[in-house]
Amino acid sequence: MTDNQGNAYAQAGVDIHAADRAVDLMKTWVEKARRPEMVGGLGGFAGLFDASALTSYKRPLLATSTDGVGTKVAVAQMMDKHDTIGFDLVGMVVDDLVVCGAEPLFMTDYIATGKVVPERIAAIVKGIAEACVEAGCALVGGETAEHPGLLAPDEYDVAGATTGVVEADGLLGPGRVRPGDVVIAMAASGLHSNGYSLARHVFFTQAGWTVDRQVDELGRTLGEELLEPTRIYTKAGLALARETETHAMAHVTGGGLANNLARVMPVELAATIDRTTWTPGPVFDLVRQVGDVSQPDLEATLNCGVGMVALTAPDSVDTALARLADHGIDAWVAGEVVVDPQQQGSVNLVGQHPGW
Repeated sequence: MTDNQGNAYAQAGVDIHAADRAVDLMKTWVEKARRPEMVGGLGGFAGLFDASALTSYKRPLLATSTDGVGTKVAVAQMMDKHDTIGFDLVGMVVDDLVVCGAEPLFMTDYIATGKVVPERIAAIVKGIAEACVEAGCALVGGETAEHPGLLAPDEYDVAGATTGVVEADGLLGPGRVRPGDVVIAMAASGLHSNGYSLARHVFFTQAGWTVDRQVDELGRTLGEELLEPTRIYTKAGLALARETETHAMAHVTGGGLANNLARVMPVELAATIDRTTWTPGPVFDLVRQVGDVSQPDLEATLNCGVGMVALTAPDSVDTALARLADHGIDAWVAGEVVVDPQQQGSVNLVGQHPGW
């Protein structure tokens, strides 16, 4: 009876044995993404994390974030390269935690695919695990679901959720921001994981380019540029929260720099960002020129070279820049927080990027 059921399930398009093989292949990578508080290993019904680690906190606040990587997975599938998309997934969730000063503790992932190809699933999880190590959080579990008939055999989507903790009196946010705070910009590694519907439309639909097209402005193929992994700012952000007088941070994701920074601005203040302080990477100018995309549309969709910003007290700026450099993050002073009764709670971009 069991064999008949198994065969029937396989005929319906679900290969249980392939899923088991995928688990075997990913175990090594998951094992690398452990923290001492993690209890048990891969294969249980639930991931376990020893909460006694929180007893050292006076008033621990748990923080959680859930996200995916959007249509960037389409580029990974076109390139048949799947071991970096995990960095995008982890970056999207852990850096949404660090902006409030929270340390990510553990993460779970979810992969839905039309057909389980064990090596492909293992490559995805490899990237997730390596990114978790970079962020300092444990990968405590996940789920791989085979959806024949809903997704094509080579299609998949990924999502994840993470949980972190921050001391209540160390919580960062709008309530801490003060006039005169300095806006520190942190360089993005590329498009990160937002705006890919626009980028794909410009390059693949309008221009008719392919992922293997060598692009002189990029110094590599279009596919290699579009698949560049998201930079993870977690450890650098935690250093700012713990070692400097940083009052708030903003993760620059969907909506661009101004819209995301506005989320941590108190209503009575405004921020001014000077575009002349940096030159966005060539991929951003390429989207602008090839797609004839207006600058307002570009800035409302892409990060334009800034993946994270911090609002830091003036006397902590030098220390903050030094800590970011220690973590390999290129950063610079890009603006300031001001009192502007006419622009309360807003973020204003002024000047023009060099060469634009």
